Amino acid sequence: MRTNYLFTSESVSEGHPDKVADQISDAIVDLFLSKDPEARIACETLTTTQLVVLAGEIRCKGVYENGAWAPGAQEEIEKTVRETVKRIGYEQDGFHWEKFEFINRLHGQSAHIAQGVDAGENKDEGAGDQGIMFGYATDETPDLMPATLYYSHKILERMAADRHSGAAPFLEPDAKSQVTLRYEGSLPVAATAVVVSTQHKPGYDENNPAKQAELEAYVKGVIADVIPPVLLRETEYFINPTGTFEIGGPDGDAGLTGRKIIVDTYGGASPHGGGAFSGKDPTKVDRSAAYITRYLAKNVVAAGLATRCTIQIAYAIGVSKPLSLYVDTHDTGTVGDDKIEAAILGIAKLGGLTPRSIRTHLGLNKPIYQPTAAYGHFGRKATGDLFPWERLDLVADLKAALA
Repeated sequence: MRTNYLFTSESVSEGHPDKVADQISDAIVDLFLSKDPEARIACETLTTTQLVVLAGEIRCKGVYENGAWAPGAQEEIEKTVRETVKRIGYEQDGFHWEKFEFINRLHGQSAHIAQGVDAGENKDEGAGDQGIMFGYATDETPDLMPATLYYSHKILERMAADRHSGAAPFLEPDAKSQVTLRYEGSLPVAATAVVVSTQHKPGYDENNPAKQAELEAYVKGVIADVIPPVLLRETEYFINPTGTFEIGGPDGDAGLTGRKIIVDTYGGASPHGGGAFSGKDPTKVDRSAAYITRYLAKNVVAAGLATRCTIQIAYAIGVSKPLSLYVDTHDTGTVGDDKIEAAILGIAKLGGLTPRSIRTHLGLNKPIYQPTAAYGHFGRKATGDLFPWERLDLVADLKAALA
């Protein structure tokens, strides 16, 4: 195991074109789940200059049945999409929530997929697709997340809050951050580089040195508030390194659902199964199984069983029982990884980690997904129905099973 190295993670803001697409897709998931908790949704979004396109498959009682939309349903979908873009803050010539063209190409779910997923008289509900999913936790931060990603997210969250409140009126919605930390042993000791590129109002660039300096000073202030001073003693800053960033969001680059899966998860510190989350109802194990593995890994670390933990799970489409469960505590475990695997599978309330038991245990058949679609699905505060996979209510069960 390396004991001295550099590691980097990035984040993107809610106004990044791919994140605009993710938030629209999850707004549609929430809309349908609010009508029918058993709805099936696979919604992809394309955003570009003054255009939003939806595509995918749905099944939802009272909204889309027998190949037809209910009266007013398509209008409600369009309203949901426009309100999502308005909330993000796009009122620009190249992308405006009131003015973009909207195309809806959602249609009914494939009957062949449905027959594999739906429960039957002698059959439990199967996984919505095959695949592998990973969860991860580390004691580097209070949220048990990799520090590089944790700080990258926090920088952009703070900037977005200041933009919405008016505290930073020169900011526009699109932004990216990147943090490089030097590690000694398993813990970060210095931030060697921080990169922030943020869309801005006209004039806050190299053509107006005073305003450019104002923007740079603001961003450095945010960084200093987010990253502990002890880590900033040797930091190199790159703030809007291209000089000008006025054209951004879907007007600057096309956006697609599911293109920021590393930002959504662990910043590259953990393997990724390859599946995106946004736009999918929780029968899709790409989403629900990634949530349960994060929940399991986080509780393993919180229980003091390890300081780092990676968990993999695998499914076959139409099959309820997982094909495999793998735990790796990276030589930091206080008990054998095989014992942790057995303990997890033996906890009755987890129900053998079938797709339905995951949804039941975490309460996933609810409209809780749009808040996940920016600033990461993990390391967030579990509040009410939101982010239930961040709860630490399995610690006692794990300790009891391993006593």
